[in-house]
Amino acid sequence: MGADLLEDEAEAHVRGVCFKTGPPARTGVELEWLVHDRSDPRTLITADRLDAALAPVEVPGAMPRGSRITREPGGQVELSSPPAGSLTECVEAMAADVAALRLAMDRAGLVLTGLGLDPYRDPPRVLDHPRYTAMECFFDREGPWGRTMMRRTASLQVNLDSGDDSTGITGYRRRWELAHRIGPVLVAAFANSPLSDGRPTGWVSTRQATWAAMDPGRTRAPGHDPDPRAAWARYALDAQVLCIRGTAGTETGAQGEGNAHSPAGEGAGALDRVGTADWTAPPGLTFRDWVRGTVPGLRRPTAADLDYHLSTLFPPVRPRGWLELRMTDAQAGDAWVVPTAVAAALLDDPVAADAALAATETLCPDGQPLPSDDVWRRAARIGPADPDLGKAVRACFTAAESALSRSDSTAALRAAVAGFAERYAERGRCPAHDQLDALSRV
Repeated sequence: MGADLLEDEAEAHVRGVCFKTGPPARTGVELEWLVHDRSDPRTLITADRLDAALAPVEVPGAMPRGSRITREPGGQVELSSPPAGSLTECVEAMAADVAALRLAMDRAGLVLTGLGLDPYRDPPRVLDHPRYTAMECFFDREGPWGRTMMRRTASLQVNLDSGDDSTGITGYRRRWELAHRIGPVLVAAFANSPLSDGRPTGWVSTRQATWAAMDPGRTRAPGHDPDPRAAWARYALDAQVLCIRGTAGTETGAQGEGNAHSPAGEGAGALDRVGTADWTAPPGLTFRDWVRGTVPGLRRPTAADLDYHLSTLFPPVRPRGWLELRMTDAQAGDAWVVPTAVAAALLDDPVAADAALAATETLCPDGQPLPSDDVWRRAARIGPADPDLGKAVRACFTAAESALSRSDSTAALRAAVAGFAERYAERGRCPAHDQLDALSRV
């Protein structure tokens, strides 16, 4: 299992592995989709049917550009790109793999649906793994949001380098701040989950609202600290432990939203993990408690346990050696290229980064460096129709478009961003409004 950790060793480990520094260069993207029957989106898709559909593209070499396919607990499918040397390379590679995946699904009578929340179905959990069993156990204590997240949501995640050691716009401190500053902008601009059970929920991003309703110690942004490494180490150690892996625990599982949590369970059985498939942890146990040995009879954690614990933390921006921007709803069709391009342009182009910082000043009142929880809620509830958020969305799109014109991005990519801006951002709209408009015409 490895050597037991001390508290200062745990803090040093988090600081070292989560903010690897260097010049910003690489881009990656992870796309999730709901899986629907082509003829009836209300049909539940069995695990066997999904397995059969994916089998042809899960063999080695089937993905033209090497993206990884994983499944989520409710039958969602995720495609994760390898890191690419540029935005253009990332988009072109992912497009090839998306096309291969869509073809396989089409042959099985299935479609990949880009929505942040399933508007019709409440699927059962189709993955049987102790991580997911523990996850449900934990979140069921607080309400239905955990099961909704696991089974009904889909997201788009952009992965970008942490940055270098400088104090300037390419440094990891500024990039961490900027990623949080543009987070509500991305939530609002690309909100795409306004319906549940066929009715409006009152939110344009019900997916983001679902995350906000869950355990805030692992789903909301860490408090501000001039040193992001210190802020993240505190956040990680103070978060509750959601699972303690047994001998089956060498598996890491998929890295999508379905893996967001690995929950705590009740009873003395939680204290002895060796040789069991029960991954539940004592209720209320934080990793700091665990490393301090506060629970009699519970084995002490190792570095491997800490690494796994880090994989169960899901704030809007998560450092994993790079920055994962996790706040965006899944997008329809090929519109995934737009948030990917906007996020990468705003963080990686120094001129655009400065413009984005200026554009988001109004989202940080009273001199605070980062948006408040209220701003994140407004982004999920109102989207770009909120005056301050709408203004920031438009300014960030303008900055991103200018950055793309200075880069090696393709004409098709620039046209996709410009077209999205014209259709949505410039009108104070987001994709959720299309769904609400369609519902009002029925």
